[in-house]
Amino acid sequence: MPTKHGNVLSWATDIDPNAITQAERTARLPFVVGHLALMADAHVGIGATIGSVIATRGAVIPSAVGVDIGCGMIAVEMNMSLDGLPDGLDKLHAWIASVVPAGVGKGHKNGALVEMTVGFPPTTILTDKQKATAVAQFGSLGSGNHFVEVCADERDRIWVVLHSGSRGIGNQLARQHIAVAKGLMKRWFVDLEDPDLAYLVEGTTEFDSYIADMLWAQLYAFESRHAMMDAIIQQLRGFVNPDYRTGVGDEVTRINCHHNFAQMEHHHNQNVWVTRKGAISARLGERGVIPGSMGTRSYIVTGLGNPASFDSSSHGAGRRMSRSAARKTLDVAGLEEAMAGKSWDHNNAAALIDEDPRAYKDIDLVMADQADLVRVDHTLSQILNYKGR
Repeated sequence: MPTKHGNVLSWATDIDPNAITQAERTARLPFVVGHLALMADAHVGIGATIGSVIATRGAVIPSAVGVDIGCGMIAVEMNMSLDGLPDGLDKLHAWIASVVPAGVGKGHKNGALVEMTVGFPPTTILTDKQKATAVAQFGSLGSGNHFVEVCADERDRIWVVLHSGSRGIGNQLARQHIAVAKGLMKRWFVDLEDPDLAYLVEGTTEFDSYIADMLWAQLYAFESRHAMMDAIIQQLRGFVNPDYRTGVGDEVTRINCHHNFAQMEHHHNQNVWVTRKGAISARLGERGVIPGSMGTRSYIVTGLGNPASFDSSSHGAGRRMSRSAARKTLDVAGLEEAMAGKSWDHNNAAALIDEDPRAYKDIDLVMADQADLVRVDHTLSQILNYKGR
């Protein structure tokens, strides 16, 4: 059950007090409707707390959506069982890497058909270089905590799970609009407790431009996840069933959900903008994907439609240790122990130390904390992990 802290309702039992303090600052903004809902994986972010669900009327906060607009998860259940896979998956790991570029600035050399799929941002005029980057990075993974996993559920059924966002172009659009919002605060003499909570007011050109570009970036991220998943499934089918026996390797279920986004919804008997920064929509009957950290479990869930959370739940395990702290205090041996028995990029373990599961909260505690927000349908155990460095 959630606990109340001022105008913040928190589902997190393992949380840094600074995250609560930060969330309370956001909740004090005059256009916040009702309370701010803080998810079970919440931790300190820039401006708004990661794990925040913020309902607003008449304004939005660009930094609350964040710089990876539309970041989210996609998961596909395959008609394939664990006993149908060979013992070693390193070859499959290499095949996935060959079709899904990963890492800072990485993309497809020849580019994907992004212009035909989602066009370009409706209000921001991109330079030729930005257009080229947007095209090249469509269908690529990125870095940090973005990943591809092959997993087996409690029935030994195979799932592919992927985490990615709007890449470089989403980041550039977000930073551009955040700068505009900060400029407006200065022009209007608005004194905020945190400058990163700069907002845009509905009915202005700046608001309309941000919403249009934000929705485009969300679509870019959504379709990019589909494109990557299609490429991965083709590789997996070829790996397991090269001669294609009917049904083996067919797709059974596909779930694609944002966890850094904003959209208009109806809550408290009114239409409001709901911003989820590190949270997924969990309406009654809505399916979602909640990953753990590297080497741990992930979950396929169904929303319970809890109005106190604005029909939301956590987006993952949530960090308990910053990347810099993880690099200073954690060791490669511990990461290798956590990843034992899995196919992963072990040759680059040192570069992945900030993604060590010890840097994250316990995903099982997070799931227990939000038992009133989602129902667990399937528990997934990783057998392959592919990440960008």
